[in-house]
Amino acid sequence: MKMDVSQLKDKVIIITGASRGIGRATADVLEKCGAKLVLGSRNIEQLEQDSNGENILPIYVDVSNEQSVKQFVDTSMNQFGRIDILINAAGIGTFSSILESDTKDFDDMIAINLRGTYLSCKYVGRHMKKQKEGQIINLVSIAGTTALAGCGGYSASKFGVFGLTKVLQTELRRDGIRITAVLPGSVDSSFWDEIEPKPDRSSMIPVESIAEHIAYLLCQPTQSVVDEITIMPPAGIL
Repeated sequence: MKMDVSQLKDKVIIITGASRGIGRATADVLEKCGAKLVLGSRNIEQLEQDSNGENILPIYVDVSNEQSVKQFVDTSMNQFGRIDILINAAGIGTFSSILESDTKDFDDMIAINLRGTYLSCKYVGRHMKKQKEGQIINLVSIAGTTALAGCGGYSASKFGVFGLTKVLQTELRRDGIRITAVLPGSVDSSFWDEIEPKPDRSSMIPVESIAEHIAYLLCQPTQSVVDEITIMPPAGIL
């Protein structure tokens, strides 16, 4: 089925974690589709540097901070009057055995990956419920359904995001809100830039491929919903 991106023209789309990785790549794809983008990140300098389109609004947001998320959503509504799509792409990861892990790293992953998704869905979802329509894409991970050694804190946060997404689907489906959990395997993105030891990224999924998959999900007929989609590298889990 050919993707009809014309339906994304002038759609108001919020993306968290938009300064790099999947969030950045998705913003680039959706900008070409003519969408109106609200891009959120803690790295506001990078965001403003890369966001030059007339239909792009870069905003500082710390997704782990409730007041910051509320202000982010309020500013989006004040600017555009509605929110059609939310893409939760903000996320961090550190990897080690549970016994050797740093508790602060664990807390940070829960705060950004899980709490951040919760807060964004909560405040954007309220507006979508009033509109009686909307679409939410939550970036989970294959680590959100599969136990992988060295991924204790990351998996805990992503299992939580997956569970949160399933509950939101149950609560908001009848309000015209479509919600999809996207579960990628290893993605070749800036996510790995500060990870040690450096993984082999040559067989990972290109970040642009994930962005194209997300755009495809946003162009699906409204008469059906893709509840979850798993996107894997050709060689499987890396």
